[in-house]
Amino acid sequence: MFIAGNWKMNGTLDQARALARALAEQLPAGAPTTALFPPAPHLTAVLEEVADSPIFVGGQDCSPHPDGAHTGDVSAAMLVDLGARGVIVGHSERRTNHGETDAQVLAKVTAGMQAGIGVILCVGETLEQREAGQAEAVVRGQLAAGLPETLSGDAITIAYEPVWAIGTGKVATRDDMSTMHRMIRAWLREHRPALAETFILYGGSVKAANADDVFAADEVGGALVGGASLKSDDFLGIITAAMNA
Repeated sequence: MFIAGNWKMNGTLDQARALARALAEQLPAGAPTTALFPPAPHLTAVLEEVADSPIFVGGQDCSPHPDGAHTGDVSAAMLVDLGARGVIVGHSERRTNHGETDAQVLAKVTAGMQAGIGVILCVGETLEQREAGQAEAVVRGQLAAGLPETLSGDAITIAYEPVWAIGTGKVATRDDMSTMHRMIRAWLREHRPALAETFILYGGSVKAANADDVFAADEVGGALVGGASLKSDDFLGIITAAMNA
């Protein structure tokens, strides 16, 4: 299991430190792989707080470029230089709010790989696409467009996040999750065999209260957690559920 907390654009520096410290101190022995993705200005502080714990830290996005005149961007190499070990790419909020295309997502995945940082590639359909019967086709298209054809077992994790379930309180049914995660696993085995056994995370309003059901779905190898990762008790409850799955 792999549990990742995406803090998005939330929290002051003091709050980030306190949350990271609480998680580092209370992480149970035998916990699954656990990662935190704080806002970029808080990366160094969070890294300091979890330095003596198994928790690793990553960035919420990276530039497709290694350096240059790209005001406001953060390169994958800069994340590595800080001590970050992962980066989220292609999150639905980046695709929707910033108009990121599949080509841009692929460039960012490639940049992360080249920098030697672990990549979480997010895929998922909108409500309109699901209701039109296009959910699986959309996800297959995002996988094909977002993953380089040549892979050498690099650390890439897939996160399935139904866009209609993010921040809405809605959660896909166990059957919905199982069907999509099985499809993703089959696609990876056929088209990107180097990633055939990678984690496939579920991301969509995961909370301690529904985590048991999420982790019981076929091929769900963990969770990409949003709002519930901002409270230590909630996030630790999800981690405990993963340990019991």
